[in-house]
Amino acid sequence: LSHPLEMVDPTLAEMGKNLNEAMKMLEDNQRKAEEENEKKYARKDIPGPLQGSGQDMVSILQLVQNLMHGEEEEESSQAYRLQNVGEQGHMALLGHSLAAYISVLDRERLRKLTTRILSDTTLWLCRLFRYENGSAYYHEDDREGLLKICRLVIHTRYEDYTVEGFNVLYTKQPVIYISSAARTGLGQALCNQLGLPLSCMCRVPCNTMFGSQHQMDVALLDRLIKDDVESGKLPLLLVANAGTPGAGHTDKLGRLKELCEQYNMWLHVEGVNLATLALGYVSSSVLAATKCDSMTLTLGSWLGLPAVPAVTLYRHEDPSLSLAAGLTSSQPVEKLRALPLWLSLQYLGHDGIVERIKHASQLVSSAWLVGWLVEDELSSPVVVFKFYQKYLNRGPTSVHFFNWALSLQLGEQLAQLVPASGVDVVELEDEGTCVRFSPLMTSAVLGTEIQDVDQLVDCLKMKIPVLTSTLQLREEFEQEVRRTVGLLYIEDLSWPGLGVVRYIFHDGKNDDKQEKELEKINTELLKKLNELESDLTFSLGPEFGGQKNCVYIGMVTEDLDVSELVETIAATGREIEENSRLLENMTEVVRKGIQEAQLQLQKANEERLLEEGLLRQIPVVGSVLNWFSPFQASPKGRTFNLTAGSLESTESTYVSKAQGTGTTPPPTPTSSLTKQRLPGQKIFKRSLRNSDAFSETSSVSHCEDLEKTDQRPPPLSPGQEQRSPETEKPEQQQQEGAQTPNKGTEDIPRDCTKARAMLKLN
Repeated sequence: LSHPLEMVDPTLAEMGKNLNEAMKMLEDNQRKAEEENEKKYARKDIPGPLQGSGQDMVSILQLVQNLMHGEEEEESSQAYRLQNVGEQGHMALLGHSLAAYISVLDRERLRKLTTRILSDTTLWLCRLFRYENGSAYYHEDDREGLLKICRLVIHTRYEDYTVEGFNVLYTKQPVIYISSAARTGLGQALCNQLGLPLSCMCRVPCNTMFGSQHQMDVALLDRLIKDDVESGKLPLLLVANAGTPGAGHTDKLGRLKELCEQYNMWLHVEGVNLATLALGYVSSSVLAATKCDSMTLTLGSWLGLPAVPAVTLYRHEDPSLSLAAGLTSSQPVEKLRALPLWLSLQYLGHDGIVERIKHASQLVSSAWLVGWLVEDELSSPVVVFKFYQKYLNRGPTSVHFFNWALSLQLGEQLAQLVPASGVDVVELEDEGTCVRFSPLMTSAVLGTEIQDVDQLVDCLKMKIPVLTSTLQLREEFEQEVRRTVGLLYIEDLSWPGLGVVRYIFHDGKNDDKQEKELEKINTELLKKLNELESDLTFSLGPEFGGQKNCVYIGMVTEDLDVSELVETIAATGREIEENSRLLENMTEVVRKGIQEAQLQLQKANEERLLEEGLLRQIPVVGSVLNWFSPFQASPKGRTFNLTAGSLESTESTYVSKAQGTGTTPPPTPTSSLTKQRLPGQKIFKRSLRNSDAFSETSSVSHCEDLEKTDQRPPPLSPGQEQRSPETEKPEQQQQEGAQTPNKGTEDIPRDCTKARAMLKLN
């Protein structure tokens, strides 16, 4: 057939062709305009990094680096953590990337690969930790394995649970037994995830009379199970510890296994001591964990592997129930969770794994000098210690609070001084606040070495005398403050330092103005005390829970002169108060002087009007009159004397053309407690009798020199005293150097007889 345009008139065909081209041009222009408008239009709710055509890889990685390290430089401890990831850590991180890459394979090849990875990793872990014929579940949350085990036991003990659900649980309530020494919140988390009431969770107390304070009481557990069976409940599962989270104690797993077999219960074990199962020698108490029904291993912290999953090993014969409980999965991607461990275990090998666990155990043995709370399990890789000392003339509550505060302070200082040690503060049920050293949980990540433990022990030996002296001088400080006028002792048992003191007014008022003035004085007092050249620390106390308008005094040493410290605090407070009152009085005097000056100026203006007359006040007439008859008036001025607080005439100033000095102002009140010190002796320090730097004889002779200096004798001849050229000073400097100045106060020497008595007492 011919083209349709050939059948019509050529003119019409030409018109149609031109119209078609014109419409095409119009449509193209419209499309271009729409594209331009889309480019110009940008949604305001789209974040900046998503706008445009995307970011390049370098910019994105730079953003990640900034988020990791922040704008400022990393702290030393954080940088230390990053440096110890190591090559084995890189293998674990590589496993996550490979898992994402492998997941895009075809289904059959992915199934074969994941089955091989899962079976290899499970076999290796069962052989390493002596758990034969076990299956493995890999999970991110270390509590998830126990949760799935609870589901498995529920499916096993309740045959109709899959169909009936919670109805079968209602007729016979299940009971899960957990130690009171278990990690905080574990029982509540299990009940919430399983949909069970908290009454299904039974906390088993630990031994209080015999054995370890952190081991489960087996006899009491037996009685609890019998009571639950008699009341129609179903004992379901027991969670035991091979290394409690706090002190690292291991329960009597052999007896607990027998008890579970007696009542047809499931025994699950978890804890840091399970890591020692990989060593050549294993204690019998931990070796009994290999007979349990399931155990949870946290290999990431033990071996220093970042982002590897925890593993729960278990024994069960019915794979369908394991699938129903979620312990196994038919999805190949779920099996790829084991890939990071599969790579890392091959990289480390058996020797590398054992070496890391053995190294942590050696670190614990090096820390035995510190002390431990693991009474009958010296093989436990956890050392727990605390500061404890009996405090005389105090009740048991005060002793507990003091030891708690000092132990907390000790743990925080050790963690700051030796960050590579990984020590932390833990709260135990019976012992209270303790310092925990658990290298198996931290050494692989932090790279802890023997020298770090030695440094930890040295720091501890250095801190213990300071804590002891602080605790011993606390009572003396309280007594000194209570008998000092103007000071109020604040009882704060949670403060680990010497004590808390507040400066108060003598009048005892308690209005709002007085409270503001009290706050002002105590703030200035804290500032003045911090300006003193001493080894003490003065602060406002803790950020939360501290008392207001108080001065908190930190740790002290045994050579502290408590009486001088309290006396200085009181004198400095009085000085600040007197200066403040002097300023207030000066303000009142100035205000009254201004009012009096205004009255005198008004009176002087009235007298000037009477002398000059009314005509001189008229603008035009006054100018003409002053031109014909000038009026001579002596200038009358006033000056305000701040010292006398009165107005005085300036007539003498105009006569002598010089301003008089007036009365000498009174001296500013200052502290009179500047103690005469020996060379090199800091403030608030007593001169020890057996000190190498000072002796009693030299101290007394120094006091005699001070007496001579106070009498200002003539300069000595060169033959009377030998001095090195470096110590030669002018006479004026020698007189000033005889006393050590107290910053912000005058140098007023104390009685040398009193100084001699003090030195003899010391």
